[in-house]
Amino acid sequence: MTEDQIISKGREVVRIEGEAVVNLTESIDQNFSRAVKLIYEAKGRVVFTGMGKSGIIARKIVATMNSTGTAAIYMHPTDALHGDLGMVRKDDTVILISKSGRTEELHQLIPMLKRIGVTIIGMLGEINSKIARECDIVLNVSVKEEACPHDLAPTASTTVSLVMGDALAIALLEMRGFTVEDFALLHPGGSLGKRLSLKISEIMIKGRDIPVVNENASIKDTILEITSKRLGTTCVIDASGTLVGVITDGDLRRLLEKTLEIKNITASEMMTKNPKTISKEFLASFALQQMEKFNITSLIVTDETKKPEGIIHLHDLVKLGLQSR
Repeated sequence: MTEDQIISKGREVVRIEGEAVVNLTESIDQNFSRAVKLIYEAKGRVVFTGMGKSGIIARKIVATMNSTGTAAIYMHPTDALHGDLGMVRKDDTVILISKSGRTEELHQLIPMLKRIGVTIIGMLGEINSKIARECDIVLNVSVKEEACPHDLAPTASTTVSLVMGDALAIALLEMRGFTVEDFALLHPGGSLGKRLSLKISEIMIKGRDIPVVNENASIKDTILEITSKRLGTTCVIDASGTLVGVITDGDLRRLLEKTLEIKNITASEMMTKNPKTISKEFLASFALQQMEKFNITSLIVTDETKKPEGIIHLHDLVKLGLQSR
């Protein structure tokens, strides 16, 4: 094949599959609505099953549903016929995925599923097939043509089945009122979950590790505090422990540029008054936003009386893989 032929073939595949997805909108009808309501009202899980490529699509839909608030599992049809059917409960809803609607393993499962008493939804490419006649609800995922020139490899048909699964999952998400916070609870391990759920209180530096000097501290004591705590900054407090300022190593450099007569200078004379602060109840991602907004590398965490109870540094947020929204 020439380069032009390769490009033409690639575009043809995209066209065929794109048209199949657009045509799927006609199948989002009363049966789709019934399926969504049935799954929403069911007390059990959604059990997906399918052979071959349909099984792979089923696994992907299961993953999407689980991550958006609908409990789902995958059951291999062959394994189900040899014991795994025990994972199905009466309150579950079973969705069979089949392009032909004649998949023998699925057809053999149906009598056992009916004996258990579950509702059966067919996601089928042939709505007049023998499997379709046994289902309580049929979702039409038929396609006019596959992208495979021999009409052998499932291509457009698997794409359409996947999109139908996404449509179910997102409709259910909306019905459940599934929120950003709910999503974060189900995705705690990645940077997305951290960005959506990690609070400042969970990662801030606290206790004796907070760099703090009294407003009357000498420049020597101030430098020692900044150096020992290794954050490039220190809080400055008054006699009551209230935050009155902050000193950074940049402040010290700028002071030296102005004068070398620094022996008797106190922290109150070097500090920046009214420093940027934050509450520990905010999300860590918000702290990163504030640092980027004000071009600073740390934020002091204060309580309601303006006493320092922690400090959060830019490097810690970057290390966690957080990104501002």
